[in-house]
Amino acid sequence: MKLWLRLSSLALVVSGQYIIESSSFGQGESLAQSEWIADFEFRATGPDRGGGNLQLWYIKEGRPQMETPSIYTIGAFDGLALVIDMYGGKGGGVRGFMNDGSTDYKSHHPVDSLAFGHCDFSYRNLGRPSKVQVKQLADSFEVIVDGRRCFWSDKIKLPSGYYFGVSAASADTPDSFEIYKFVTSTAPGVTREIPRHDHPSQQQPPPASNPGGQANDQGSQYASSNAQFAVQFTDLQNRLQALSQSLDNVFREVQQLSAKSDARHQDLSHKVTSNDQINSMSQKIQSIESTLQSYQGQFSSIHGVLKDSHSTLNEGLTQQMTHSE
Repeated sequence: MKLWLRLSSLALVVSGQYIIESSSFGQGESLAQSEWIADFEFRATGPDRGGGNLQLWYIKEGRPQMETPSIYTIGAFDGLALVIDMYGGKGGGVRGFMNDGSTDYKSHHPVDSLAFGHCDFSYRNLGRPSKVQVKQLADSFEVIVDGRRCFWSDKIKLPSGYYFGVSAASADTPDSFEIYKFVTSTAPGVTREIPRHDHPSQQQPPPASNPGGQANDQGSQYASSNAQFAVQFTDLQNRLQALSQSLDNVFREVQQLSAKSDARHQDLSHKVTSNDQINSMSQKIQSIESTLQSYQGQFSSIHGVLKDSHSTLNEGLTQQMTHSE
């Protein structure tokens, strides 16, 4: 699934396999400066074992080259890719990849060995946006994360005329990436150049005088209001989609726990004696007690007879012994 959007919208949620592209000076324009600074702010949230990766691209062909959202599935791109993910199992990191179009990343194994720079960067579940800054100056290239240097080189010089873009790829348990800011600016002391367009430039006629300037201003304000509303609506739609996916994950986990609980209950039911069996045993014991009580009177009668017989026998023997003497 792909989604192309401009990065002028704030808090843009990226929780699936989305591709988002924009340039620094307007949609469809390349970066004309040879020295520039790109400021990028995002926030990543997700469960304990969540995953996914976020890529910041600076590539030659722009959208046509971005057929897939991940550094692991793209082909032979020309430019720079900055990858933010959980590679290495150290809580996250930032890695830099470069290609001149000669290496097909999709068929190269392992892709991770192609990184030219990296640093550890714990970016998940911080509760605040993380800041990434990319600097291309006349004599150096530098990546800074949350105010500290990630990696630096004086041998890298990226060409002008390339396009910026952002993409995110999800894992089985996806993280949610929220993009808050993407701004490019010229380096200090560099004059800003006119951005290059992909289509041939056409000479525009000089604007005619407009006595109804106030009406045009109102129309411009109305159009700006509509654009802001569209951005907010897109942001809300993406947030709802991410929330719906999270609820689906919770529902599946609840179902799994319920199934385990039912299986455990059935197992215990087979091991524990039922109430009917206990009642049956109690009735049998009561019946035995009643039978013993009924025989108790008979035993008393037999005991009395035996006692009388014993007394009579003793008297008879005593009298017989007396007569014999």
